[in-house]
Amino acid sequence: MHCRLTCLIAWLLVPIAAHPAADTATAVLDRQWVALNPAGTLEYKTTPKGDRIMDFSHAGYMGGGVALPVLPVRKEVAPSGGDDSAAIQAAISEVAALPLVQGFRGAVLLKPGTFHCSKPITLAQDGIVLRGSGSGKDGTLIELSGEPHTALTIEGPDLSYPKETPGNTVAITDAYVPAGALSISVKDAKGLAAGDAIRIRWARTAKWIHFMGMDTLVRGGKPQTWMKDESALTIHRRIRSIDGNRLTLDVPLTDTIDAQFLDQQPAVVIKTPLAKRLSQCGIEALQIVSPPHKGTLTAGKYIAVALKGDGEDCWVRDIVMRETLNNIQVWGGCRRITITGAHSYHNSTVEKGAGYPADISLRGSQILVDRCTSHGLGGFYVATLNSAAMLNVVLNCTFEGTGSIQPHMHWSTGLLIDSCTIPDGRIDLINRHTSGSGHGWAIGWGIAWNCTVKHLQIQMPPGAQNLAIGCTGEPHKTFTQESLLSLNHPVTPASLYLAQLRERLGEAALKNIGY
Repeated sequence: MHCRLTCLIAWLLVPIAAHPAADTATAVLDRQWVALNPAGTLEYKTTPKGDRIMDFSHAGYMGGGVALPVLPVRKEVAPSGGDDSAAIQAAISEVAALPLVQGFRGAVLLKPGTFHCSKPITLAQDGIVLRGSGSGKDGTLIELSGEPHTALTIEGPDLSYPKETPGNTVAITDAYVPAGALSISVKDAKGLAAGDAIRIRWARTAKWIHFMGMDTLVRGGKPQTWMKDESALTIHRRIRSIDGNRLTLDVPLTDTIDAQFLDQQPAVVIKTPLAKRLSQCGIEALQIVSPPHKGTLTAGKYIAVALKGDGEDCWVRDIVMRETLNNIQVWGGCRRITITGAHSYHNSTVEKGAGYPADISLRGSQILVDRCTSHGLGGFYVATLNSAAMLNVVLNCTFEGTGSIQPHMHWSTGLLIDSCTIPDGRIDLINRHTSGSGHGWAIGWGIAWNCTVKHLQIQMPPGAQNLAIGCTGEPHKTFTQESLLSLNHPVTPASLYLAQLRERLGEAALKNIGY
């Protein structure tokens, strides 16, 4: 009874200005698409085709709601006063030679002081953490020198998969699979089983590109290519259960699969051998500083952290980055990554030229960017950079400056910007048209939830949605009523990600990640 009363109060505590006394559950859903009902569970509105706000709680380490591990120290390194790159890399190699114990090897601890590094440092074996002695003034500082380079890299293998054959490939028979769906129908589920790894693939056809209005981009008199005709989109999932020929997936789909645009080439499910990705690696508790950048963005630059190759269940936490550019890069093969407590400081500027830097750039999937900050000059605080950037979350971040959170190009899908503050900047979920290389529609199924910003620019793509719900800020002149809901009136739940995580995994999952 106590729980039901608490949940009912939460439902009713949507700000008075946001709903009249006679408001109904249906009216709340019309205004915000997902809400806590009187029973204390999340209720979702859908489009006539079944599209809905997806469950974003799968973003983060181990698929969300799992505490980051603290590995025991196996090797310590002290600053030498000279170039420490080789000594740090050697220590990592020593720990890499240790046996795995329940997926972990151990941590390399950098003692307090300043480490001078002129070469890249790489973690390329499972279960290794590079840990400093703190990111504050009495902790560990990595001072970059030499030719511009990436300071720290977690690098997985570049995986390849068997070719599609009649034996491992089956057609999807649904005429329409909605965004946010957790299930699909196939022609014949024989040979598939719960627990199987699969790839879901379909073509981005000329018909779909035309529907999106992206086949007429011209810049400087020259046609631009948003996406190549027949380019394939591939999504990795696991089968959770099978009922007849209906497959239930472990993680929702972030885009629609619409058979009318597939030109008689159906979307397919490909049974895929389990491949070994790099996992359980972290970078934590240190500070990285580089010389101020000179020149345009295409000039050589110092980058703080990169996660590359095919990796999963890795993390970056409690780091400070000063003057580095494109500070944290997560590449397309990476998934289930947590970036928490990453703080960027910029004093130098980038000369106007080809693009602007991004503090955190996302090409991978199921990435949680949590309680991060940026201070000073810069272009993009968080940017998605391709169609492989799917089901990512930016949570409780504060960014100071006139930059933006902006999906950048080529149709990433499923981005939640949740409870973020950008007092002098923007959230842009937009069509970028001919910018850059023909970036076009940069995002679909993007949600800004209870954010406070100076400017909101939210545009509605063909056949998809981008929404700002409960956000405070000044709308761009191109806004429509459908894209900006409960403007300047925050809604409940206060955090969509945390509410979804609580519902899926329970209160302990929030405590595991520090909430």
